[in-house]
Amino acid sequence: MTVPLDRHYLVELQVSADRVSQLRRIVAAHLRHWSLELHVEPVCRAMDELLTNVHRHVGDDNECVIELRWTGRHLTVSVADNGTGMPRLLAAGGGLSRVMALSDSWGTCRTDDGKVVWFTRYAEAPRPTGLLPRVPLRDTSEARTQPLVVAA
Repeated sequence: MTVPLDRHYLVELQVSADRVSQLRRIVAAHLRHWSLELHVEPVCRAMDELLTNVHRHVGDDNECVIELRWTGRHLTVSVADNGTGMPRLLAAGGGLSRVMALSDSWGTCRTDDGKVVWFTRYAEAPRPTGLLPRVPLRDTSEARTQPLVVAA
């Protein structure tokens, strides 16, 4: 199976409470299309935290850009907004603590228009496994004496 490298998805929107759940479904569909089903739940939960932070700290109806990029090995999700305050990792936990727990790395950077908060997950391309041929055993005693042979 050959995976096209550098898959990319970008969406611009105004953040509101209603849009967070809608965006979760859109991102989940893209991850499934890229055969990254195992990453749907953690990526969507971390992205929910970032979008909720934008909604809570920047305010309703502010422009926001969500970007997904998958290189075939790493998935990066970034959320850019026009808020001036930089997020902080609080000792008591909270949104960024959850993002940190659900990702391999994360960070923030200031931009001319506001900031970007991003996280990455190791997401290697799935490898198909061939079906193993099974030779029927004659009886149960044969099953106890023969080791299972797995084709390479």
